Amino acid sequence: MGFPKTNIGGIELSRLLIGSNPFGGFSHFSKARDVWLRSYFTVERICEVLEACSARGLNGFVSGVVGKFSEALKMHEDRTGRKLHWICTPAGGGADVGGETIEEQIDWCAKRGVDYILPHPCWTDDRLVPEKKEIIGLDDITRRVRDLGMIPGVSTHRPEAVVVCDTRPYDVETYIQILNVIGFLMPVETDWCSRVVRQAAHPVICIKPLAAGRVMPPTGLKWTYDNCKPVDTVVCGFMSVEEANEDIDICLEILTGAKREEQLQVTRSKRSIMK
Repeated sequence: MGFPKTNIGGIELSRLLIGSNPFGGFSHFSKARDVWLRSYFTVERICEVLEACSARGLNGFVSGVVGKFSEALKMHEDRTGRKLHWICTPAGGGADVGGETIEEQIDWCAKRGVDYILPHPCWTDDRLVPEKKEIIGLDDITRRVRDLGMIPGVSTHRPEAVVVCDTRPYDVETYIQILNVIGFLMPVETDWCSRVVRQAAHPVICIKPLAAGRVMPPTGLKWTYDNCKPVDTVVCGFMSVEEANEDIDICLEILTGAKREEQLQVTRSKRSIMK
């Protein structure tokens, strides 16, 4: 249970968090893959991956407002006695539970033990006005989150939102921001995004380190950790228990320097370079 940790808003979080895009069928790859993921990841199968992750010391889960995620988290806690801190990104509309407005979804989250509320980029970025250093309506949202006993932040795809929150400043404890080596879904160059992350006044939760499967884990995870702060954390989605354990091993090597026995893929085309 000794995975390296940071502290965000008074809660210790592992420096690797469990992502939810595979569980929810958001592949960022193809419609066919989305459909397969949604049918494959039942509550039971999600729980299996959560159990494997928490057994290795991961203690946080990042997702939107989705009913089967709430069920899987409860199943996981009932089976293991271990709590996963839920970092939720409501947006209003489009969720399968919680109501049509972001306020209703925040209330739903509060009743289910969510720890952090970071409005999704489709809420945050639509309301971002950089020239006025403003995110319209954010003060009302953070106040509601605090009143309900949760920790406020913002989720964004635009680094300007982080700068605006630091400049104003808004009552936020953390940010979700994309950070990966190929700039996937990032609106400016990787060096600029990494600078914003490193200069942010609060810890950043860095998402899509593997660019939705476009980057090999050793390459993508190392670059993202190297380009964020020691107080930041990284989110990775896992397709299986085996994949979770492999990526956790990679992250532990990066964060602690503990060497692991590297297991590469072996195919016939690599025979000539194998010793």
